[in-house]
Parts: sequence; structure tokens; C-alpha cells
Amino acid sequence: MPVTQSPHQEEHAPLPTSPDALMQTFDQIGVSYDLYHHEAVFTVAESDKVDAKIPGTHCRNMFLRDKKKRMFLVSLANETLVDLKKLEKVLGCARLSFGSPERLWENLGVRPGSVCPYAIINDAEKNVTLILDAWMMAQERVNFHPLINTMTVNTPPQGIQTFATHLNHPFQIMDLSGAKPD
Repeated sequence: MPVTQSPHQEEHAPLPTSPDALMQTFDQIGVSYDLYHHEAVFTVAESDKVDAKIPGTHCRNMFLRDKKKRMFLVSLANETLVDLKKLEKVLGCARLSFGSPERLWENLGVRPGSVCPYAIINDAEKNVTLILDAWMMAQERVNFHPLINTMTVNTPPQGIQTFATHLNHPFQIMDLSGAKPD
């Protein structure tokens, strides 16, 4: 069931799933992880100084919606550059745009700056298609915020697959190189 709040109330609402509950799920399903606490970061640029202290591939996420109102959570390595117009072709959709903070909260239960593939834990209706960058998934360790942007969790990329499978949430590993900007 989607998380519902009146407009802008989500800014102060407690998270539907806490980072502690997420780590308990990792423990329960056997996903190894290292957890790092740090100052809040909202963009890839802001996270550069935090990233330097954490080993592994640093990743970002895009919460997107197409003209048919389908929603996508694209998780990819910071190094994987994409052009939204080209990504439309890779995903087989049209008119991609970024989802609103309200839609993000309603469907994934996280705030802007804290989007991560683990937010699918709050997508009970499975309204959001999780897309995982193939290059990212071939790395040894990946880093994401665990539902909040004051922490980073470092896991093997297969941990994301284990997590999604545990939740019975569909996901696709896709080669996003066809979406590279010119």
C-alpha cells in the first residue's frame, strides 16, 4: 500500500522503514554490508568528499516517470552517464521525466537525496520498476544511501538482487551504454 501524506507533510513524517530495519533485513537474508555514517549529502557533487573515505563503486539513482505514468527507479554507477532521451529508447518508453518528491514519498517512502534501490522495501504495490546498471552490477562492492542520506551502505551488488528477490520485487539488469550522451 502506498505511503500517503498531505502535500509537504512527508518532509517531517517518519520513514516507513528505518535504516536499522533495513540492516536487520540484510542480516536476515545474508547480505553482507559495511555501514558508514556521515554528514547529509544531496547530490553526487556533494558526496565527493564522503565518497573518498568509502571503498567501492559509488552509485546514484534516478526516480523517473514516463508518459504512460509508469515509474522507474534506475540505479547506476556515478561513472555511468545517461541522456534521458536515449534512456527512453533503452527502457522502451517515451517522455521520461523525474518523479516529484510527493510521488517519490508516496511510492518509495524516501525523500529526495535519499533515493536508493533498497527503497523498494516500501513499494508494496510494486508500482516502480527497478532497473540496475549492468556495469555497476559487475563491480565488487557498491555504495548507496540506506533510505537516508546521512549514511552509506557498502554491499556486493548481488546483495541488491538478493534483496529484491526476498521482497518478490521485479528488477532488470540492463546495459545502459546505449543511453550515453553524445
